[in-house]
Amino acid sequence: MEVDAQGVVFNAWYLTYFDDAFAAFLDARGLGYQKLLDAGFDTQLVHSEIDWKAGLHWQDDVLVAVSTARLGRTSFAVDFEARRSGGGVACSARTVYVVIATDGSGKCEIPPLLTGALGSPAPLRPE
Repeated sequence: MEVDAQGVVFNAWYLTYFDDAFAAFLDARGLGYQKLLDAGFDTQLVHSEIDWKAGLHWQDDVLVAVSTARLGRTSFAVDFEARRSGGGVACSARTVYVVIATDGSGKCEIPPLLTGALGSPAPLRPE
């Protein structure tokens, strides 16, 4: 279902891969999604750019590298690379998220628990 008529993973699936990888990234750093929600915060994707170098194919083993690229006051950017295990980079992406309050009051400053999980910016790709 993920592979299109050209025999490669359809472009929309990469955002799903990155979303899963971002959740795993935070979880590995001690901030599971439910913990963020329980603290009264959530994140919304507001911008994403993807640059493809090669398509992924059906049954390719893929690893997604995740790195914090930028921390702002209410938003942050995360870099992703979809890498074929044993091979090169299939694509790279940068996604910008805004922090919002779960009470519906809108965007808010990045809380310390999220800043701590994101760590210091270390982009996977140059600016």
